[in-house]
This record gives sequence, C-alpha cells and structure tokens, in this order.
Amino acid sequence: MTSILTETSLLRFATAGSVDDGKSTLVGRLLHDSKSVLADQLEAVAHASRGRGQQAPDLALLTDGLRAEREQGITIDVAYRYFATPRRRFILADTPGHVQYTRNMVTGASTAHLAIVLVDARNGVLEQTRRHAAVAALLRVPHLVLAVNKMDLAGYAEPAFAAIADEFTAYAASLGVPEVTAIPISALAGDNVVDASAHMDWYGGPTVLEHLESVDVATDPDTEQARFPVQYVIRPQTPTHPDYRGYAGQIASGTFRVGDHVTVLPSGRTSTVSAIDALGTAVDTAFAPQSVTLRLTDDLDISRGDLIAPAATAPVPTQDIEATVCHVTDRPLRVGDRVLLKHTTRTVKAIVKTIPSRLTLDDLSHHPHPGELTANDIGRVTLRTAEPLALDPYDRSRRTGAFLLIDPADGTTLTAGMAG
Repeated sequence: MTSILTETSLLRFATAGSVDDGKSTLVGRLLHDSKSVLADQLEAVAHASRGRGQQAPDLALLTDGLRAEREQGITIDVAYRYFATPRRRFILADTPGHVQYTRNMVTGASTAHLAIVLVDARNGVLEQTRRHAAVAALLRVPHLVLAVNKMDLAGYAEPAFAAIADEFTAYAASLGVPEVTAIPISALAGDNVVDASAHMDWYGGPTVLEHLESVDVATDPDTEQARFPVQYVIRPQTPTHPDYRGYAGQIASGTFRVGDHVTVLPSGRTSTVSAIDALGTAVDTAFAPQSVTLRLTDDLDISRGDLIAPAATAPVPTQDIEATVCHVTDRPLRVGDRVLLKHTTRTVKAIVKTIPSRLTLDDLSHHPHPGELTANDIGRVTLRTAEPLALDPYDRSRRTGAFLLIDPADGTTLTAGMAG
C-alpha cells in the first residue's frame, strides 16, 4: 500500500535522559558517523571545541545550538535535526535532560514514533530517567529504546549493562510499555552507535542506527477510525465555481472515500462525501496525513473547528473531560482555573473542576487531591467545557485524543493533556 511505504520512509524520534548522560553527543555521533554533517558545520564545531581547550571536536555542539547551551554544556531547548541514510529519512528531537526543562520533552516526544532514553552506565536509572520514561509512556510513543551510555567508563562490562537494562525494563513494564530495546553504547567513542563495537562482543543486538533504520512504524489507515478536523471553508463564488463549497484540512487518522456516510460534530448533522480534492485533483480516496478538501452532498453549517467522521464510528461529543496531563509552565494549575482548551482546530472555554491526583514517579503511586499541579507535574484532571468536544481516548488516537490548556489572558500554553 502506497501510504504505508510513504510512512515508513520517515522516522520521527526523540532523545531524553538525565543531565550529562550524553544525549547531544549521541545525536552528534549519529550525524557524524552517518555522514550527515557538512564540512563547514564540522569545522565550526572543531573551532568552537578548540576555543574551549578541547583537542577533538565536541560532537554535542552539533545540536546544542543556543549560546547558553554551549556555555553550560547542557541542552535547554528542543533541538530538531534532519538527516537521512539510504534506508530511511529521520527527524530527531534532542530534548533537555534537566528537570527544569522536562516540559520540553513533551514537545519533542508528542509526534515521535520512537524515544531513546539514555542512562549513564555508572549512575544507573535515576528519577529523571523514570520521569522521561513515564512521559514517553503517557504520550504513547510506540517504541522505546534504552541506550546505556558511557560503557567505556564502565569497562564495557556486561553485568553493568544487564543490571540497568533489567531495572529499566521492569519499570517500563509497570508503565504499560510492552517492549524495550536495550543497547550498550559509548557515544563519545562511537561504540554501537552507527558501527558495531569491538569492545562488547557479548552483545549481539543491533546498533542504534541499525535499529532506527529497521524498526517498524508502518500504519494502515484502513484500520484506523477516520477523523477530519476542518481548518477552513472554501467558497470561491466565482463564475467558474459559483456553488463550490469545500472543507479543507489535514486528515488526522484513517481513510475517507467518496460515498462515505459521515457525521459533522459537534452538531451531529449527517451527509455523504460527494468529492475529495487533493492538490487540485479529484480523487476517490484520501488517507492520513494527507491535506485535502472534502465536499459533501448537503449544504451544512460547517466551520473551522468542526470534526467530520464516519457516521458509524463517530465519537460522542462531551463537555466533561477526564484526562492525564503534564503541566508545562511555571504558573500552577489549580482547581477553579478558567482556561482555553485547544483540541485539533477547535478552541473552547473550560474550567478545571478537580485535580484528583498527582503521579509520584519513584513508585508510580498517585498522591490524592494535590490541589494544584506545578511545572513538570503529571496528574489527573477533570474539566468542564463551554461547548461540546469530539475527543477520542488518547490510547486510541494520539491526534484526536490530545489537547492543550491555554491561559486566556496571554495565550501561554499551560498544560498538555491526553483524554481518557
């Protein structure tokens, strides 16, 4: 199927882990050893490294682009990089490790097919490691990789790797992660990043790049429930198109076909797909994530923010929402707060009714009724919206099950939410 081949040609992945675990160095090594660094970029890194008294180029500088990051030797913002090999194209997000910037991981991992969580072989699984694993699990990132880094400083010892892999895998399983791929590496020396290590003959698995190139992220839109958030209503009203009425947007999931019986939410009105236009050409079928224009047989009152879905599998609109959230700003989220809720292309007013619990990452227990969520907290909330929303459970759809809470005063993003 064409859509599957197109989708598997691109892998989005994020890196995460505690401060100084070597995320940026791993990404730099991937770029360098896969021949994805231009000569002038490498020379700029070498020059910056010499200015810091380092003899060899510091590959972490390939991703730590902010001046503050280079001065402190840490990642603050999410650094996006694109590279490609003969087998696959990649978009990577190098996310911060410091607890203060955990919120940025939500940004990097929200669209990722795969997350790499790094652990220093000398330090083992830390609280921040657990936090990043929890965020990846909550965001339903399909594939999780444990990269046990700095194996050169642990004498390339298999027992050190095995103990960390067992602890992390058990923790991930308690989060509902079905499978973890554990790889022992040295990002600084290049062991098991792109090329197999000569120092760890006891390891018979793939290198990081081999796994990234081969992991299966294929999706079949025909097995997904179709969802189409309307972005814009097209009414040219020109002599050549006097009666044209189309609804433009990006298909969030599934497949739409001419002749489909659909429901428009939240109104509940029904119609039939009469035509699909893609890049100015009429087509019979369109699938996620194509951007298209749908036309219906009936002239319905449809505007930006409405959701078109098959009548047989349409979600039930609701004003009462239960969700798991990650709070991403310094301003606390409290019971009674009035916020804006952005779901796909629809934004409505909402109020925080209750905060039933906050997640404790050490033992995955729930602290009941904390009263508020502060920056980087993960918890449960219940919300009441001013208008009905057509949400899916997040574990069924990462696109139509996700939402943002926004400060109505200044537009600041407060919280990332996952319905269900």
